Amino acid sequence: MLFVTLFAVLETEVMQQPKLSGPAASSGGDYDYPYVCGLSPAMKVVAKEELHEDENIRRQALAQFREWIEKHPHIRKCRTDPVFLLRFLRTKKFSVPAACEMLERYLTIRQLFPQWFKQLDINDPAINEIFENGYLVPLPQRDATGRQVLFSVAAKFDPYKFTSVQMARVHSLICEALLDDEDSQVAGYVYINDESGMNMGFVSLWSLTDLRSIVKCIQNSTPMRHKETHFVNIPHYANRIIELGVSMLSEKLKKRIIVHKNVEILKTKIDPAILPKEYGGTVPMADMIAEFKQKLLKRRAAILALDDMRIEVTKDVANFAGNDIGDLDAGVVGSFRKLEVD
Repeated sequence: MLFVTLFAVLETEVMQQPKLSGPAASSGGDYDYPYVCGLSPAMKVVAKEELHEDENIRRQALAQFREWIEKHPHIRKCRTDPVFLLRFLRTKKFSVPAACEMLERYLTIRQLFPQWFKQLDINDPAINEIFENGYLVPLPQRDATGRQVLFSVAAKFDPYKFTSVQMARVHSLICEALLDDEDSQVAGYVYINDESGMNMGFVSLWSLTDLRSIVKCIQNSTPMRHKETHFVNIPHYANRIIELGVSMLSEKLKKRIIVHKNVEILKTKIDPAILPKEYGGTVPMADMIAEFKQKLLKRRAAILALDDMRIEVTKDVANFAGNDIGDLDAGVVGSFRKLEVD
């Protein structure tokens, strides 16, 4: 489904115990523990070349970021451990002002749209059922450049049984489970969407208002490097739905969308060995689901603890996430971007 494009395998557990900081929290000792970089040797090279990251820059940026959080007049509680802050710094290529702005927006959307971004729990019956059905699964193997691949199967989501809110919560949960992985912070994410099972129930699943809001939230507020999005097997009646969503994306993300007629053509772009067995790989989808389910259970407490973070939402800060999205309007009505299919 389109949502995975927008949003939307902790192989190394490097995150220290999360720290909450802010005017309402004690700051003493929050940063005393040493940070041990969790990047693989190959990703350290990529981080230097693409993000300008080295030990000195990282140390200075983290110090400036923490100082900004401590002095922010509206942030009441926020994680300040290095791996959490590096989500934003790496996404913004160590521009501290841009990372600060993204964090502010990230905290704000969590409070403005709690139905999408809070109380994310794999033990929630609906979330668990959608996940175990195989709607959205992070692949256990990375692609050739080290990027985390998320695989979505529209046929595994029942739009007559589940809502857009539940769909969004599955995406949010899986993303939060991945965001502290340092190699993924650097290499970024690839999305593969098999739309062969998309039915007419998807047409009315999202209101235009909600779709516009969540697109803006994801583009401006989610600390992920979105590198490529692949669509495959799009039914003819679904083209306009997907074109509508694409019209709301930034020009940069539009250029990273690739549409394939079938799985065989997809395999010319993605190594089939990393795909589920049902798509030409070696590991059955059920095994991938079971493996990642264990990671979700392991990360459950840490993900739920994110709800302790809090920002005082002012009118000015909230405007970006509301319905005033003038830069999207021109692309929504009557000017769909024609999808190019390889």
